[in-house]
Amino acid sequence: MSMAVKDLVNVNLGDRSYAIKIGKGVLSHIAETVKSVSADARCVIVTDTNVNVAHGDSLRGILDEQQIQHFTIEVESGEKSKSWSVFQLVVDDILATKLERNDLVIAFGGGVVGDLAGFAASVVRRGMRFIQIPTSLLAQVDSSVGGKTGINSSHGKNLVGAFYQPAEVLIDLDVLKTLSPREFRAGYAEVAKYGLIKYPDFFSWLEQNYGDVFSHGGALATAIRTSCEAKAEIVAADETEAGQRALLNLGHTFGHALEGYTAYDGTRLVHGEGVAIGMVLAHRFSNRLNHCSMDDVSRVEAHLKAVGLPTNISDIPGEQPGVETLMSFIAQDKKVKRGALTFILTKGIGKSYIADDIPPSEVSGFLTEQMTK
Repeated sequence: MSMAVKDLVNVNLGDRSYAIKIGKGVLSHIAETVKSVSADARCVIVTDTNVNVAHGDSLRGILDEQQIQHFTIEVESGEKSKSWSVFQLVVDDILATKLERNDLVIAFGGGVVGDLAGFAASVVRRGMRFIQIPTSLLAQVDSSVGGKTGINSSHGKNLVGAFYQPAEVLIDLDVLKTLSPREFRAGYAEVAKYGLIKYPDFFSWLEQNYGDVFSHGGALATAIRTSCEAKAEIVAADETEAGQRALLNLGHTFGHALEGYTAYDGTRLVHGEGVAIGMVLAHRFSNRLNHCSMDDVSRVEAHLKAVGLPTNISDIPGEQPGVETLMSFIAQDKKVKRGALTFILTKGIGKSYIADDIPPSEVSGFLTEQMTK
């Protein structure tokens, strides 16, 4: 049975380079991938409750068939599992399996599982190899590629972690069929982001083809491949975010602050929804600074609304955050340098840039305006 890989994208990082395999039924070839990384490896699968119910038995069955020994560690679904306490449990559980450095961690889930399992792999025995099998659209196009791993702190999102590259990424389009419409939409926010940061033709293509993406037509594979190519190109040029990789955070400074405010409560706001609101805010803020036109802002807002994503802070259910609360999260953002705020702003669709000297007063004034929208 030959590998049903429709697309192959390479992340070029010298001796840490790896392939992203994209296609329908790619999961069925996990055993080949494991053996190619380490001939006699045993595996620990880190997954969450939802993915384990939907796909866990399939994955374990394939490993059993090839007589690959495996263990499963299950965490609760949702952002709250990206915490110190769950991280400690996962690390202890991996050690309890007595796996060795040459054995493998398989991150089998969405972005939360990928970030958590990847970070655990980076520290257990000072570094075990791991394979990413992202099961959400968001993880497939963003968090599984590029080696960012980590957990959240009470001080903010993703403040503890490591850059640690996987040995391979397997993207199976079929697993997306079990995603809820809300999670699929949330992942789409990260797809649209690539068009907005650097690839305006891709954003125009999405405006024309998003219906086919959402109905799991041929456009879905194209959207995922294009997103992975964009991410791979940016990561290869700047692995540890010393410069241009920061562009991938378009919308994230505002979005992470909104997530922090909701205490990562997924019933109110999931990551991709925070990014969607954040990208609209980044374009509005750029317009306020006379960097992009109102037409650009309207186009971004119209497209995200068309697919059903939130675009205003007031779209978040429950009590609205105060400006001071949001500013306290923004001040903790990883991109802050000596107190001056760094934002990814834009001069138009596909023309984002790093603005690293934004006065906090300018941001709080802008947020005060946005609270009334």
